[in-house]
Formats: sequence, C-alpha cells, structure tokens
Amino acid sequence: MQAISTVIGTINWVLTLWLMMIIVYQLYISVFGFKRTTKDYEDHDPKLKYLVLVPAHNEAAVIAGIVENLQSMDYPKELYDFYILADNCDDRTAEIARGMGANVLESSKEGPDMPTGKPIVLQKALKTLEGYSKRYDLVIFFDADNRIDTNMFREVNSQFLDHPEADIVQCYLGCKNKKGLVALYYYMSYTITNRFFQYAKSRRGINCVVGGTGFAVRADYLHSRGGWTAMSLTEDFELQVEATCEGKRILWNNNVRIYDEKPTRWRASMRQRIRWAQGHWFVCFRNTRRIFRAFKEKRIGFKEFLSTFLYVYSLTPFLAMLIQLVLSLALQVCVWTGLLPPAETAITFWDWFTVNYPSLLLFLYSFVMLFYIADWLDNRVRFRPISLITNILSLGMNTVIVAAAQIWGLFRFRRQNVWVKTTHRINAPHEGSLYDPEAMGAKQQEPAKMAARSVKKRSLAEANTAEGTQQRLKAAENSYPI
Repeated sequence: MQAISTVIGTINWVLTLWLMMIIVYQLYISVFGFKRTTKDYEDHDPKLKYLVLVPAHNEAAVIAGIVENLQSMDYPKELYDFYILADNCDDRTAEIARGMGANVLESSKEGPDMPTGKPIVLQKALKTLEGYSKRYDLVIFFDADNRIDTNMFREVNSQFLDHPEADIVQCYLGCKNKKGLVALYYYMSYTITNRFFQYAKSRRGINCVVGGTGFAVRADYLHSRGGWTAMSLTEDFELQVEATCEGKRILWNNNVRIYDEKPTRWRASMRQRIRWAQGHWFVCFRNTRRIFRAFKEKRIGFKEFLSTFLYVYSLTPFLAMLIQLVLSLALQVCVWTGLLPPAETAITFWDWFTVNYPSLLLFLYSFVMLFYIADWLDNRVRFRPISLITNILSLGMNTVIVAAAQIWGLFRFRRQNVWVKTTHRINAPHEGSLYDPEAMGAKQQEPAKMAARSVKKRSLAEANTAEGTQQRLKAAENSYPI
C-alpha cells in the first residue's frame, strides 16, 4: 500500500505542475492584453476581391439577416460575391435567400449514411466554384446567424495589404445575446478570450486561434491545400493547427466584429460543447507529432510551438483535476478504513484543495477580474458590483457543464461524422441583444435601411399572383429590420 500511495502522490503532483504551467502561461500571455487597442496597419482603398461563403442548414429564421447584412457592406459590390450554402435544408432557407437576390448553392447527402455538416458543404462549394483562386484574393467565412460590422471588408483589405506575410486573418468574435446564465457564460468567455488571449497573442507575434466564423483565408493558400480539407467537428481549429505547422501566419483584427448567437438553454450548450470537445480532442491527438515535427524542422519557433502545444492540450485541466480528485478520494478512503495510516499518504482529499488552490485562484482571477477589464476596454461596460453575483453563479454552473462536456467528448473523439446543429432564433435586436445597429453609426446604417426598403418594395411590386405575394411577404417578414 505504501508503494501505491507514493505512486498516486507522484501522479497528483505531476498533474498539479502541468496545471500550473498552463495557467501561468495564460497569465503571462494575458499581460499583453492590457494595452490600448491600436491598428498595426494603414487604411487602404478597396483592392482585394472576396469570395464569401455562408453555410446554412435549416436557417430560415435568421438567413434574411445575414443576406441583408452582406448586401449592405461598405465595400464596392464588384469586389465581393457571396454564396449561401444551403446544406440539406428542408425548410425555406434557400427560398428566402434567393428571394432577396442572394446566390444560393444547394447540396444534399448522396445517401442516408453519408456524413454531413459544415466541413462537407464547404468542400462541395469550393469544388463547385472551380477557379476561385484566380478570381478572388480572399475567401471569407461566416455562419448563417452572424451579424457583421459593415466596414469589415475594408479593414481586412487594409490589413492584408499591409501584412503580405499573413495567410489568415481572424476578426473579433462578439455575441448577439448575453441574457440568461448560459448565454452570459459565453459572453464572459468570449470577452476574455478576445482581449487577453487573441489580442494579447497578436501583440507577442504569435498566431491567433481561428474561431469558426469571421475569418479570411488567402484564396491561393486555400487552393494549394486542395480546397477545404479540414473535416473534423472543429474544422476551424484543424485549419489553424495545420496552417501553423506549415509555418503560416494567422493574424488578429480587434477593430471589427462578427456577432453570433449563443445558446440560452443548458441542453443546447451541452450538445454544442460536446461537439467542440470531440473535435478538439481529435485534432489534438492527430496533430501532436506534427507540432513537434514542425518545431524540429524549424518551420515554427519556440514561442509558436509552446503556444500551439499548450492550446491543443487546453482541455486537459478539468480532466487532470478530476483524476486528482478521484485518486485523492481513494487515498482518503484508505485512511478512513485503516488500510493506510495518515502519515504514509502522500496526498488526501483535503490536501487536494491545498495543492490546487493557486490554480483555482488564477482561474477566478481570469474569469472575474480580467472579464471586467476586458468588458470595459472593448465594450465600454462599467463594473457593477451587483453583477458579481450573477456572473459567479453563471461561472460556477457552466463550469460543471464545460468539464462534463470535455470529458465526455474525450470518449467520443473518434466520432467526427455526426454534426449536431445549434438552433438559431435571434433575427433582430431585442432585450438582451448585443448587436446594436445604431452603434454602427448613421453612415453605416443608411445603406442597410435603403436595402431593407428596396427588398420590401420589390417583394410587393414583383408579386403577380396570390401565391407569389404570400411568398414574398413571408420573406419580407423574415428580413432583418435594420
């Protein structure tokens, strides 16, 4: 029993050191997020041409919003084309998008057992749009529920022109909603990540994380990869790791935002986080050797290697703490039953808190102090002491969900063919919504208002039959009221 106690104690301390290394590194990186945001590029006239792809599966409730948003971008219309990728839709997604004048590519499964999801539809779209690397400079990706700052194309255009070394640019990921304990946790997480992880990394010259939407990729680089080849449940993370290992640069843009809808229900959040965890573990195990090889072959430097390695294993803290807790409880039981005298135990249940309290304190520091600082620096939201109660409650309850999802995802990581859709409902500003068109400024609003009036007028004028009138009015009702 003495030997078993020593082994368990050693495992606990090794896991503690691993946890401390991850958290200390995060603390170090966060220091670079305190600086006021400044552009590292000059403004340029529109030059680069975009191919915009928007995957959509049964998104009739929100598709009109993204279509109208893209039609009103502050960028020359001849310099960008956008396509709604209607993926196995059995609702009016394609009909509504076409009725508003959008390009629509529809796809369906070749057989009932064939895989589906975002990676598949992106792969099909790029094959259909053969020759895109010659017609476009950049390929940019959005989700159907997104809202986009209308000056985004201008800013990304300028950033790529000033940074020819960049292969991918990821923009700030905002939230359309934060009402409720579930959505609030997403808002807190993204606010901290944007400022003290993404922006901080960019200041250190380290590749940022590709966030799944609102990112632009050089068309020639994408074509050289064979189109869309990232096929895991976290295709964005897979692209990021593979591009980094190839020595490519991924830049961050903190000046323009993409807003997406966050789940508001516990079950929906759990399903989404399990999917994320499944994909993350899959990419982690598949690319660990590739990361070491890229460092050995000097395609990436040490700081890029360390950043990427720690990020691919960023799901391990909850797992490590669970293992520690189980082992410590086992030793404690041995003490209570007399199998081990207290003096011979390396670490017991009560010592678990002593060993891990520095990690727990740093965790609370990140999710409390850094959140309020980031919320002020990026969103100009002042600290309200009363909000501490709600925020800590949200943090505590959602941490349990995140931990469970990450551990469950580990056991399911080989299953990468089942895509679980997150339902989207928010199609207009409402109570609790963070997407505020008024904040975009009158100059940016006016084109969107004109487009909305034009869509409604055209819908009524062109409908020549009772059926056509009904369809057009339904499309107008679903449009996003700027």
